[in-house]
Amino acid sequence: MYKIVCKKELNPSVTYMEIEAPFVARKAKAGQFIIFRIDEKGERVPLTIAGYDREKGTVSIIFQKVGLSTEMLGQMNEGDYIQDFVGPLGKPTEVEGIKRVCVVGGGVGCAIAYPSAKAFKEAGAEVDVIVGFRNKDIVILEDEFRAASDNLYLMTDDGSYGEAGFVTVKLQQLLESGRQYDEVLAIGPIPMMKFVSKTTEPFGVKTVVSLNPIMVDGTGMCGGCRVTVGGEVKFACVDGPDFDGHQVDYAELMNRNGVYREREAETKQSHICRMDKLGKELIK
Repeated sequence: MYKIVCKKELNPSVTYMEIEAPFVARKAKAGQFIIFRIDEKGERVPLTIAGYDREKGTVSIIFQKVGLSTEMLGQMNEGDYIQDFVGPLGKPTEVEGIKRVCVVGGGVGCAIAYPSAKAFKEAGAEVDVIVGFRNKDIVILEDEFRAASDNLYLMTDDGSYGEAGFVTVKLQQLLESGRQYDEVLAIGPIPMMKFVSKTTEPFGVKTVVSLNPIMVDGTGMCGGCRVTVGGEVKFACVDGPDFDGHQVDYAELMNRNGVYREREAETKQSHICRMDKLGKELIK
């Protein structure tokens, strides 16, 4: 069992938690992920590690309450325990040898972008960060990004905070101005990562994207997280989650990620425990 030692609501739909998991914290690195399970009957849900404290033995996660399991996790409080917290899984983000990098985050994906930006900064790189949100009300981690970057560009779709426009608008401006990067790292919704990759491609800039497709076991055994990169099948949980953004088959990825969308929506709105249903039928 793993104890929730800290909980903060970053905005109405996004929650920050610190989980007491000393063995995970001991080896965790930026870019890796964990898989949690609320209880013995719960589903296995992957979340990228948002931070860690090796001395305290805690691992930070930031999640958006979009499905049944994340809604249930969001209802838990400090002092509560969850059943499973497995990790660190996946390969960490490669930061060595990078002198200048641009980290691009979109929405709740910024929670994943932050530890990578911090890792680049600690490795001695010059770090530009571009983060994008729909509006001012859902901005998260602004102060943390400022501390982890040399230049922070905050974008909002409606212009209510920072600069108006998508992250790709600012990235295009920086590249056209002559800004040169050893690498661009994009983390966020699949369409955003796709268009970041399309933006950098004409400039010949290496672009890495962090993929979090459907995952089940997190060890490469189930094959649920397969993605096509450069015409080859890869498994995000063991080969990634970081991949060459210019080689990812985004159409396939978006199609696979949407397979269970209708069922997830139905489950969230009208979840009925199968055991409860059976019990009621038996006592009729």
